[in-house]
Amino acid sequence: MKHPALYLTTLLALCSSAPAAVRLPNIFSDHMVLQRDKAVKVWGWAAPGESVKVELAGKSTGALADATGEWKATLPALPAGGPHELLVTGTNTLKVSDILVGEVWVCSGQSNMEFELKHALNAQQEIKAADYPQLRMLLVARTPAGLPLNDVKARWFVCSPANPATAGFSAVGYFFGRDVHKALNLPVGMIAASQGATQIELWTAPEGVAEVPALQPTLPGLTAAAAAARQQLSANLDALEAAIPMARAALAAGRPLPPALAMANPLPTEGGPVLYNGMIYPLVPFAIRGALWYQGESNCGDGMRYLDKMRALVGGWRKVWQQGDFPFYFVQITPNKYNGALPLLLEAQSAAMAIPHTGMAASTDTCDASDNFGGGHPRNKQEIGRRLALWALAKDYGKKDLVYCGPQFKSLKTEGNQLRISFDHTGGGLVTRDNQPPSSFEIAGADGIYAKAAARIDGASVVLNSDTVASPCAVRFAWEDLAQPNLINKEGLPVSVFRAGLAK
Repeated sequence: MKHPALYLTTLLALCSSAPAAVRLPNIFSDHMVLQRDKAVKVWGWAAPGESVKVELAGKSTGALADATGEWKATLPALPAGGPHELLVTGTNTLKVSDILVGEVWVCSGQSNMEFELKHALNAQQEIKAADYPQLRMLLVARTPAGLPLNDVKARWFVCSPANPATAGFSAVGYFFGRDVHKALNLPVGMIAASQGATQIELWTAPEGVAEVPALQPTLPGLTAAAAAARQQLSANLDALEAAIPMARAALAAGRPLPPALAMANPLPTEGGPVLYNGMIYPLVPFAIRGALWYQGESNCGDGMRYLDKMRALVGGWRKVWQQGDFPFYFVQITPNKYNGALPLLLEAQSAAMAIPHTGMAASTDTCDASDNFGGGHPRNKQEIGRRLALWALAKDYGKKDLVYCGPQFKSLKTEGNQLRISFDHTGGGLVTRDNQPPSSFEIAGADGIYAKAAARIDGASVVLNSDTVASPCAVRFAWEDLAQPNLINKEGLPVSVFRAGLAK
C-alpha cells in the first residue's frame, strides 16, 4: 500500500485553485519520435483563454486555450531527421529536447505483446546488442479507466543496453522496431500499450463496435458502463472533497489522516473498454504510421465471432485517429491447450486479413518445449517481430520482391481419389521445415469423418489422399490445438490453419 502522504499530494494537486501553467501530455517528452510526412499535432492545457505559442524546426503557430483549458495546434509535416526542440510558451515555457522524426508504430495486445525483452530467446545477448540511438520507445503503464483519460503514464527513452527500460520493453515491439530501423536507416519510435490476460473488448473503441452490425447489441451495455463510471466518479470526488479539510487539519496537527484518502484513484477502473480508455485513447491524435496487435488467447472461445471483434478494434482505432486506413498488422496466437477451440480462433484471425490494409504473422512454428511450448508464450519473439516487419517493409516502405507472407490457401479440386490444394504466397516454392512429407493434413468424404492424409508437394500445390477416404471432398489443416505443421515456403514462412470443401 502506498503511503497516505502520496494520496494527499495527489488530492491537493487535483483540488488546487492556483493559476494553471501550460502543460503537455507525457507523450511529448525528451527523446520522442514524431511521424515523418504527417502534420504534427500538439496539444495540452493552460489557463482558460490563455494564448499559447508552439515552435518546432523553424515553424511556429499559435493556439488559444478554450473554456476548459484545453488547446490544440498543428504544425507542418516534417521529413525524417533531427534532433529538434519543441518550445511551448504561455505564462511559462516548456522545452522538449532531442526530438527525432521518423516512423512511429503503436504495439498493443495481451501478454505476448507485453512479454519483455529480458525474457526473450538469447535475452542477454540481445540486450547487450541493443545499441540503437535512433530507436526510441514509450512504454505505457497499465492504466484501466472506466472513462477516457487525456494522458498516459509514460516517458520516451533511448534504446540502449545501459538503460534498464530497454530490457523491460515489449520484445515484439523492440524486434519489429529494430528491423525496420535497420532496413530504412531512419529513426523509429515504438509505443507499447499492452496488458496480459485481457480480452479484445477491453481495447476496442465504442466507435468501432457501432460499425459492426453483429456487435451493435452490445452498445447499450457500453453506454450503461460509462454512465455508471461517471456516477461513481462523482460520488468518489464528493467523498474526497469532503476529506480535504480534515486531511489538511490532520496533517498540520500531525494526526492520522482520514480513511477517505485511502482511495489511490477516484476514477472507476471497471466496466466497458477500460484499457482503450486508459492506454489508447490518450495517445490520439499523435501521428503514427500504423499499429501492431498480438492478442487472442483470452478470446479463444470466440471462434469466428473474433473476426467481428477484430473489425471493431481496427475500425474503431482508425476512426478515432482520423488518419485513414493506417496499416494494422497482427499475430496469430501460438499452439496451446484450449480444449480444441484454437483452430477456430486461428481461422478467424486468418479471415481478418480481409480487413483492408491488414496483415498477419503466423506463429505455429515459433515455439517448442524449451520456449514454454504449451504455455502459450514462446520466447522466440525475434521471429515474430521479423515477420511483422516484413509486412511493413513490403506494404508501407516499398521494399520490392520481398516475401512477406506464408502460403495461403487458394483453391481445392479433386483428381480421382485425391485432392489438390493450391496456394498463394508460395515465394520460392513450397518445402517442409524437416524435409519430411507435409504434416497435419486431414481429408473427409461426404460423411464428414476426417482421416489423416498422406501429402506430397507438387509445385505450388499439395496433393492429398487417404486409403480410408475413397471420394474426398473436404480438407482441414493443422486442426488441433497443439499442431505445429511443417509446411512452409522457402523463405521460412508457414502455412496457416485452414479448412475447405468442394462447392456443391
